[in-house]
Amino acid sequence: MSNRPSSDAQPALRHLEQLMAQLLDGVILMDPTGVILSANAAALQMHGVAEAADLGATAEDYARRFSLRSHHGRALKTREYPLFRLLAGESFPDEIVGVVPDGDDEVRWVHQVRDVSMDVDGGDADYLALVISDVSARFDAEARFDAMFRANPAPALIVRLSDLRIVQANQGFLALTGFTEGQLRGKPIFGLDLLGALKDVDGVRSLLEAGQIVPQSEAELRVANGSRRLVLFAGQPIDVTQEDALLITFADLEPRRQVEQALAASERDLMAVFEMAPIAMAITRENDDTMFRVNAAFRQMTGVDLADRTARPATDIVRWATGEERRRAMDDVLEQGSLRGREARLRMPSGEEVDCLVSAETIRVDGAGCTLWVYQDVTEYRRSERELGVAIDEVMKDANWLSRSILDKLATLRRPQPSTPAAELTQRERQVLDLICDDLDDTTIAERLALSRNTIRNHVASIYAKLGVNRRSGAVLWGRERGMGSPGI
Repeated sequence: MSNRPSSDAQPALRHLEQLMAQLLDGVILMDPTGVILSANAAALQMHGVAEAADLGATAEDYARRFSLRSHHGRALKTREYPLFRLLAGESFPDEIVGVVPDGDDEVRWVHQVRDVSMDVDGGDADYLALVISDVSARFDAEARFDAMFRANPAPALIVRLSDLRIVQANQGFLALTGFTEGQLRGKPIFGLDLLGALKDVDGVRSLLEAGQIVPQSEAELRVANGSRRLVLFAGQPIDVTQEDALLITFADLEPRRQVEQALAASERDLMAVFEMAPIAMAITRENDDTMFRVNAAFRQMTGVDLADRTARPATDIVRWATGEERRRAMDDVLEQGSLRGREARLRMPSGEEVDCLVSAETIRVDGAGCTLWVYQDVTEYRRSERELGVAIDEVMKDANWLSRSILDKLATLRRPQPSTPAAELTQRERQVLDLICDDLDDTTIAERLALSRNTIRNHVASIYAKLGVNRRSGAVLWGRERGMGSPGI
């Protein structure tokens, strides 16, 4: 029996070739003996040849000219080639193969092939057709996506849309959770209970099942040891895989949560110290100078309790003797970030006046700029100091009956000597103290020495610290006892 088609079959072959020429898919036509009868232009282009003869005269000849590989890159044996499976009567809808021309080492084309058998008279197949689609571009895109997916440090999963099972996990996700890819691949994302503490579980699941974008949402991500990490995740449909899928990416929020928890615990500790401090303390906001938090000592000193942290203007609670003094204090805090031991007379809401040493420091509370104020009540100390001075003055009015040593001690009590020697003052501090002893204010001293007022204030603060005094009169007394200032002042 001849392998050549009968005369009745010739019109059918011509018709097939005419039909093949119009197709965008490639078609290689064989007879049942493995002879390649024809191939359309699309099939030739998909093999990089110009004529059907360049494909080979038979299936065996084709196998010598082209090497085929599986989708995963494994070299196929000859019997696994689609043409030979077609001859063996196998059916293979949508098989993926890589095509390597003879003499090359790398896959040049990726084909998706399927089988078609045709008969003329209803009996055995007279023609065998291999229908080919060139999916090289798609597989190139998949390869690029796969490389990017694996290299991306951001944790991510690919989930199959049809059953919400995990197809792939990148290294970032494995490192974050401690899972191996084998523990995740093929497992349902909800069956693993990966996403916990979702605010709207049903809503997220519905979006995933529908293949829709899942907006950024917080969740507790389960990790390999059974614990949970706070994450921000989002879902995006992708079309660079062989089946519909979703890309789910994650951002690890656990370090931020731990920092926030540590800050909250630290703030609770600080607030406990703040509340228990024996010195009056209050916190004001920088933006509007309202007082919103006070401690027990402050409440006792002022009689003001800010219930439920209700903010009130600081000037409604603590009034300075003059507005100028308060403005200078505020300017110092604004410019230098702190204030140390500033003497002030403050009027309480009850109308009582209190002598205080005021200190301040800029801080942040709940991320907002604030100022911590410390008010040390020295009213009793000042009163005792004045009373002691009056008593000494009374005793020394008639000191004939006192010995010289007692007189010296009383004089020392009346005008105590500084603990810091004068030698510790810098030349500039001596100039400033000399002008202070002439009863000049800071502004005049600044003009006299061609310095800024803030610089003079810093020198004055340094002088106070070195002399062991906390007010201007003490510095003047110290200096004049040592001959400083202009004579007759």
